[in-house]
Amino acid sequence: MDVIEDLKEFLEGKAAFYNRPEFIESDPIQIPHRFERKEDIEIAAFLTSAISWGRRTMIIKKAGELMGLLYHNPFEFLMNATKADFHLFRDFQYRTFKDGDGGYFIKSLQNIYLNYGGLHELLAKGFHDSGSINGALAIFREIFLSKFPPQRTLKHVADVNRGSAAKKLNMFLRWMVRTDNHGVDFGIWKDIPPSALMMPLDVHTGNVARKLNLLTRKQNDWKAVEEITGNLREFDPDDPVKYDFALFGLGVFENF
Repeated sequence: MDVIEDLKEFLEGKAAFYNRPEFIESDPIQIPHRFERKEDIEIAAFLTSAISWGRRTMIIKKAGELMGLLYHNPFEFLMNATKADFHLFRDFQYRTFKDGDGGYFIKSLQNIYLNYGGLHELLAKGFHDSGSINGALAIFREIFLSKFPPQRTLKHVADVNRGSAAKKLNMFLRWMVRTDNHGVDFGIWKDIPPSALMMPLDVHTGNVARKLNLLTRKQNDWKAVEEITGNLREFDPDDPVKYDFALFGLGVFENF
């Protein structure tokens, strides 16, 4: 019991240390923090999370380029974009995100805002209809990919039905849902409780979690997400993914 309490205290301390405004300066979450309108924040956050793999400095640079293509007014751009505007994204590239991926993402987001009420409404409805984040992400993927995407674009939207850990989407949800008194996560979506969020599992958080005996599964897949999130709920059932700050910080900044 003392070991468990010690681990909880350790993670609480690390989460508090990294969950503070200074974290924003070197993290891709700085991109949506450039905006004030709810719709601008969530669109910027979704697009930034979609390309969040690799070096964080490059993610921030390329996400900034995406915002420039949206004239730094994401919601207004989506509401008025024409087919010709989608071609503005034809030359945008970041690693394997290229060759029309950006244009499809903008077209699909426009469809979601015009016909489903927006990202918030779509994911909140998916959560309440299915009763889980897993179900919400499955419904979201089906609708997001309903506008005849290029085959190559499919891999950029996680498929939880095939076991994907959905790190980027879970991170996006953390940004939108968590009520954060430290000014990092936004907490602007009130229809999904923070208690239901799932861990944004990546190589860093997975490696640290295994060293701390919070994760036994070797693959970073959805079953691993369920295992680690379940263990973290034992420490804080109301806000389990706050420990993402601790595990990520330990892995990236401290080489734990």
